[in-house]
Amino acid sequence: MSLLVVGLSHRSAPVSVLERAALAADARTKLLQDTLAAEPATEAAVLATCNRIELYADVDKFHAGVAELSTLLARHSGVGLDELTPYLYVHYEDRAVHHLFSVACGLDSMVVGEGQILGQIKDALAVGQELHTAGRLLNDLFQQALRVGKRAHSETGIDRAGQSLVTFGLEQLADGADVDAWAAGKRALVIGAGSMSSLAAATLARAGVGEIVVANRTRARADRLVEILGQAGVPAARAVEMTGVADELTRADVVVSCTGATGLVLTAEAVAAALGVDFDSAARAPEAPAATLSDELDQHAAWVENGSATSAAQDRAVRRVPARPAATGPVRLHLLDLAMPRDIDGAAHRVAGVRLVDIESLAEASADAPMAADVDQVRTIVADEVAAFGAAQRAAHITPTVVALRTMAADVVAGEIARLDGRLPDLDEKQRAEITQTVRRVVDKLLHAPTVRVKQLASEPGGAGYADALRELFDLDPQTVAAVSRADLNDPNRGRS
Repeated sequence: MSLLVVGLSHRSAPVSVLERAALAADARTKLLQDTLAAEPATEAAVLATCNRIELYADVDKFHAGVAELSTLLARHSGVGLDELTPYLYVHYEDRAVHHLFSVACGLDSMVVGEGQILGQIKDALAVGQELHTAGRLLNDLFQQALRVGKRAHSETGIDRAGQSLVTFGLEQLADGADVDAWAAGKRALVIGAGSMSSLAAATLARAGVGEIVVANRTRARADRLVEILGQAGVPAARAVEMTGVADELTRADVVVSCTGATGLVLTAEAVAAALGVDFDSAARAPEAPAATLSDELDQHAAWVENGSATSAAQDRAVRRVPARPAATGPVRLHLLDLAMPRDIDGAAHRVAGVRLVDIESLAEASADAPMAADVDQVRTIVADEVAAFGAAQRAAHITPTVVALRTMAADVVAGEIARLDGRLPDLDEKQRAEITQTVRRVVDKLLHAPTVRVKQLASEPGGAGYADALRELFDLDPQTVAAVSRADLNDPNRGRS
């Protein structure tokens, strides 16, 4: 079995495609279940964020796996396979491991070095464990990715190279001004009470806004977020029902929205009404068309195939969609849309007095290599960890065979001692114990060097065949080896950190 990842992200697809391909929680669950039901896959996990959708699987056939995973992504995202395929990337075995480790370190994020991706990887693993779609390989992979990401953040200055998407978005809203000075005294409306909205509320509180209002479809979650803000020393925080958003919009200076809604939460007409200005929906300008497959996309596809690219080529792949223009005249309402698909009507940026920053404009504004030395250091960590992970997986592959060999040897010793008891019934306990210990020592010494060496050889590239050779040489029962593997997989302490 081998690791395969098929996905799309802000590096390979325009935001308009990512937005349409976004998966709701129930769609992710169904995708995982259908992937496991597909013939080529035995394990599956989905990593879905505001700027990436990736399906990881343990497959036994590469081409069949790519075809099946691509079809499943298209089916559950609602984007046709023909339309989705040009934006998909494929990574296999060590390159798939390298990709996830890079993602965990923030190297592949829209804002390089942001740490929120670690929580999203942890959530993806938790869902796979809960649904029993993540087995030995994906448990090991995602657990190690979390450790690699934490190592990168603790051992390098990658945190200085990037911020959370929330912080980056607020900097774009501030338009060059100091965020704390810009936010001081403002009224903020946060729509949603999930992890991203909670982070937005906490960031706004630290920046010194005068009031935070939280609106959420489930009022209890909004109340809980307000309670947490209060415990953190934010006295001017309150919760409202979603039906109160229109009224709160008339008093807000800043709105941050990140919900799981499939439709718009704020229309351009609602924004205009809150500001008391006219917005002619009949004159609504069409959104910019999705990017076509240009030479730059072909260049990016070549990068996916060859496993390397220059940062300039990656930047061009991201910057195909122009940023939204700033509102004309003084800005009265700042809108930050961090949802995928979008919560706020893109046409709201044409309402007088409105500045809108969303995922699309953040992709345009992001810088790919602000701290070259730190990024290079993290890349070195990733390369080392990929090599170590591959060696550990190859070594683990032979462990059940080695255990089965030693079990067989122990059974042989036990059988011979039992026959000795029948031939020499007058042996006392001391004599019997000494003979038993001597035979065991002989067997252990004979097996020690070859089993240690075979583990070393198996951990090297191309070492997968040593387990087969060991089973063949010692005529080991395949069912015994499989039983050891199952026992190891079902160990409740395995993969915990």
